[in-house]
Amino acid sequence: MGEYTTRLVVGVGGRAGVSVAEVCALVEETLRGAGLPVEAVTALATVDSKAGEPGIAGAAERFGVPLIGYRAEELAAVAVPHPSDAVRDATGTPSVAEAAALAGGGELLVPKRRSVAATCAVATAHAHDLRHHGDAEVMDAGGALVDLAVNVRSETPPEWLKQRIAASLGDLAAYPDGRAARAAVAARHELPVERVLLTAGAAEAFVLIARALGAVRPVVVHPQFTEPESALRDAGHRVRRVLLKAADGFRLDPAAVPEDADLVVVGNPTNPTSVLHPAATLAALARPGRILVVDEAFMDAVPGEREALAGRMDVPGLVVLRSLTKTWGLAGLRIGYVLAEPEVIAKLAAAQPLWPVSTPALVAAEACVAPAALAEAEAAARRIAVDRAHLLAGLTEFEEITVSGVAEGPFVLIRVAGAAEVRTRLRALGFAVRRGDTFPGLDRSWLRIAVRDRATTGRLLQALDHALALAAR
Repeated sequence: MGEYTTRLVVGVGGRAGVSVAEVCALVEETLRGAGLPVEAVTALATVDSKAGEPGIAGAAERFGVPLIGYRAEELAAVAVPHPSDAVRDATGTPSVAEAAALAGGGELLVPKRRSVAATCAVATAHAHDLRHHGDAEVMDAGGALVDLAVNVRSETPPEWLKQRIAASLGDLAAYPDGRAARAAVAARHELPVERVLLTAGAAEAFVLIARALGAVRPVVVHPQFTEPESALRDAGHRVRRVLLKAADGFRLDPAAVPEDADLVVVGNPTNPTSVLHPAATLAALARPGRILVVDEAFMDAVPGEREALAGRMDVPGLVVLRSLTKTWGLAGLRIGYVLAEPEVIAKLAAAQPLWPVSTPALVAAEACVAPAALAEAEAAARRIAVDRAHLLAGLTEFEEITVSGVAEGPFVLIRVAGAAEVRTRLRALGFAVRRGDTFPGLDRSWLRIAVRDRATTGRLLQALDHALALAAR
């Protein structure tokens, strides 16, 4: 057989106590009978109630792939060719194996197969490119496109910040000293300095969390920024997903998160849905022995930072990530920070290389948490809210477009038939928007649009009208 390029998901079910050997033997026999290579399998999938079954979890480990757990109600909504009333009564879904295989949006290749205590089915994977980011939409465009794909605030960094950074260049001969910046961040959130860790952007923080905190049963709430899952996978973790639904406005139900999860990652406001979860809902996820990671990279774009957990010391296991790159236009400088219990901060710091944050980035951090900068960020957040309302009002004029969830961030997620073609036509008309299908939980019908000023939005809406008219022909 030549190289097989299609990626596969194997849905698995099993009785209590099913062995690793039986699950693996059934999967291998099913794949072999269909002429499919084991190497093409990218994940095993099952219902949440079975995800903790040692035989199923052990099979995923033996195959070296993640185990994805789905809520029973999610799987119950998936149409399957071989439903079973008995399975529905036992698990809440008419076919664990077939529904779990299909839940990612692929095509069923092998229907349900059984052994004594296990079932499996095989589907193509809807591959989510976890390494795809908005900058890929404008890379190599040479400034020819209006950038609505990247969520960095336009016309940043401001001149005063550029001057502060430039003035630090005379100190480059000395090793970076982060004490002043760390103290400034701690004061900004009214926290002891021992609860603050400066990082080279939020991306470094995700890598540290994946490598240093010893998680065994991590869960990532999707759709959201894909770096947390990518970092966990790179560190060898099997990641379970909780997929929020457009029909629910992408709102989070804490009960959807498996009780045994010892690491939970969620964004607020969430990229790409722009949904702002209530602080009380997120705090309800806290448990003894669980690390709760809340990515607040876009919280400073929310007026008043309402629903923020940064600064809270009453939520056990809370880890809050902040980024200074979005509001201040510092994506190329790489600066962010972590707020957590001192013991967690110490573990993360021990995993960092020496001098992880450069002197210019430290100067920027200290400057961006000063009172005058916070006031400027708040004013920008209020402008963004007005500009977002203008964008949303314009989008409602299009019958073809649906906005799911209440947008509270500096971007809007839309659903439109033929989104890939619409995105291509928008590029031809001079606008870059972010494809949504690289986010787990979304498919090719989604696009993310950054909020810009009213004039830019007006031009976008005109281009969108033209793109939709061309796509309809």
